[in-house]
Amino acid sequence: MADKSYMPVFKSALFILVFSLSFNPSQGQQTPNYPLSYRIFSPQIFNPAIVGSKDYFAIDLITGKCGESNSQVLSGNLRLEKSHEGYFSSSGAPEFTNIGVGGFLFNDFSGLWRNIGIGGSASYHLPLGKDALSFLSVGASAKAVFNKYSGDPDLGESAQSMFFPNFDAGVYYYNANLFAGLSATNLLGQPKDSDTLDSYTIPVSRQLFFQIGYKVVLIKSWNLILEPSLIMNSDDSFSGEVLDMIEPALKLYADNFCVGTYFNDFDKTSVFFQYKYQALYIGTYFEMQNGSPFYKTPLRAELILGLNLSKVKSGISRHNHW
Repeated sequence: MADKSYMPVFKSALFILVFSLSFNPSQGQQTPNYPLSYRIFSPQIFNPAIVGSKDYFAIDLITGKCGESNSQVLSGNLRLEKSHEGYFSSSGAPEFTNIGVGGFLFNDFSGLWRNIGIGGSASYHLPLGKDALSFLSVGASAKAVFNKYSGDPDLGESAQSMFFPNFDAGVYYYNANLFAGLSATNLLGQPKDSDTLDSYTIPVSRQLFFQIGYKVVLIKSWNLILEPSLIMNSDDSFSGEVLDMIEPALKLYADNFCVGTYFNDFDKTSVFFQYKYQALYIGTYFEMQNGSPFYKTPLRAELILGLNLSKVKSGISRHNHW
């Protein structure tokens, strides 16, 4: 049997190899002004039915930048716990209700536009079977957004601002290996102001999302898991090229590490990395234009900082709980 002291070195080498081979082009549909992209996990960004699916209380801070544009999202979500009349609960039984809740704040700046918003999400998770290992959830988010347009003197357009509400909704299926979801964001569509409609059109539209992924256990003793997944994103009129709506991804998990990439645009390279401690996790995503210096083409970069404020208590508790 190999000396276990070499295991961390072997794993690190394996990560570097996969990381290098994963340098694949990526673009895919973004979610501008919705806010940020969906590359780094945060439940409320595009499917509120995901809220509470992890059975722990998490707070995420995500920031992204591409050229002069930047976005920030502060979000939190959890599954509500069951109340217990006694001092003891039966071991091995799920300790959570079927309800997930979450909230978020965001700031999104792009050129002459800025969106600042607040929202809340709620979801209901229906267990499919007595073992509570698979669930079907439905969820919705309500958000209030303040939009500010700084104006364009060259076009003779003055500064404008508007406050408007919007809603997101989704459905999500998940178990220990498989997950799939369907959702729609900004269901109220683009707000209209009859007084300023000609010169003030807020860049917001309905967006449709479909996602699916599967975790394949490669080496159980190392918690080595490969996760191929797919995200499809389009507006409600299905405009644009079909290939631009499809974004495959590949991630490799091993204990507390995760590396991966997104496949789509052969003119760009993208990399995803995440590491978790017992109660803290950090992650990055970036993409860059191939064959062009970073100072000539804006680099898209995102960073996530997260806190897990509760222990995993559900019936599907396991060491590798991403």
